[in-house]
Amino acid sequence: MQFQSSNLNRADFSKSQFTSIVSLYLFTFGTLLLGFSAYLFFEATGNVSSTLSNWSGQGLFWSMITLFISIFVLFIPIEFFGSYKIINSAFKDLLINIITVIVLSLLSLFLFQMLLNGENLFINEYLKIARATSFSGFITVPLVLFILHNFSKNVSFLNNYSFSIVLLIWVLSSQLFI
Repeated sequence: MQFQSSNLNRADFSKSQFTSIVSLYLFTFGTLLLGFSAYLFFEATGNVSSTLSNWSGQGLFWSMITLFISIFVLFIPIEFFGSYKIINSAFKDLLINIITVIVLSLLSLFLFQMLLNGENLFINEYLKIARATSFSGFITVPLVLFILHNFSKNVSFLNNYSFSIVLLIWVLSSQLFI
């Protein structure tokens, strides 16, 4: 009986890790879309030189669409997952987190490339944002998870704020790939 309960706890633990990584990905993608929406708004109001839209109405239209998409994407982890802690204490946890990040990034890269058609200029920008989020998930996030795993034993601060640290670094490093 004890063996069965420990297996259930391990399954819940892995599910919690998976939902945390998915939440990180969705928060990163939603944040980048929100920033793109702000850029389109500034472009439509004339505060930034116009490169994407031909006239201000088109810029405002795509700014509002992008804003609503980003709000929808940002509320998915809040409403459905509610898991905001990365457990990275053992090497097994580190491997699970890294594999989950890489598989999720690869899956989303293929999904966005297959579903979105890049003929529209704004849809092409959405594809660039999705690619930047995925490539950052391939390269930067596993390194950050590894560094957090190694330093969290000595610095207890990192255990408490690991989710926020990974999210911040994922958003910032995604800016390099756009």
